Amino acid sequence: MHETHVLVLLLIVGFSGALIGSFLNVCIYRLPRQESIAWPGSHCPQCAHPIAWYDNIPILSYVALRGRCRYCAVGIPFHYPFIEALNALGYMGLLWFFGLSWTTAAYGVFYSALLVVAGTDLSHKIIPNVVTFPGVLIGLVCAATVLPIGFMGSVLGVLVGGGILWLLAWASPYLFGKEGMGGGDIKLLAMIGAFLGWKLSVMTIMIGSLLGSIVGIALIALQVIKREDYIPFGPFLVCGALVALFFGQFILDWYQGVLAG
Repeated sequence: MHETHVLVLLLIVGFSGALIGSFLNVCIYRLPRQESIAWPGSHCPQCAHPIAWYDNIPILSYVALRGRCRYCAVGIPFHYPFIEALNALGYMGLLWFFGLSWTTAAYGVFYSALLVVAGTDLSHKIIPNVVTFPGVLIGLVCAATVLPIGFMGSVLGVLVGGGILWLLAWASPYLFGKEGMGGGDIKLLAMIGAFLGWKLSVMTIMIGSLLGSIVGIALIALQVIKREDYIPFGPFLVCGALVALFFGQFILDWYQGVLAG
């Protein structure tokens, strides 16, 4: 494909990703509040004034409005354009890594679901079942049709990924004297396993645990949190899953090469 065509395609996919990212912001805001994501339309949470289409253009409207509501001038949180940009860049990255295919489309659904999970867990310490349960089913269907892991690889991913965290959650009160992983984390990793398979699910746990430990120790050292404070684990699992999605096969090949000597 000609370089110009590739660039145009990337821009189209990126803009589509930003548009979908705007919808993800609605999900992140409304799902923890158990509000409908379809009705009413986009409105300012402060003054409830409906947002016109020209004030709802991803990223650009935020810049044009200087980060404030047109009607009540309340500040618009920065995470709104940030999520839009992340989803746009993620879609462009998926297209670049995996090409124009149904596999890429399936990974796009997975990527957006991960962003919603990270957003809700950071803001409300909630991982919505309405994302993870359908995510597991969609992952199984995609694995049976377009994903390289195949259906049985997806089933093993669900069982191994979710099973490891379930076992840790069960054992934590006996080993550490306190509750470990939440049910939302278990269902999140089951969804990750459905899309990525068992090997990359294990990698997700390892990377997520490492990142969580580093961030937790740093926050305690800086006295931002106390040792007994709860830190949502979902965003770290999401980071681990994204590393596994984009670079997992490369890491596995490198590791197998090291073992082979």
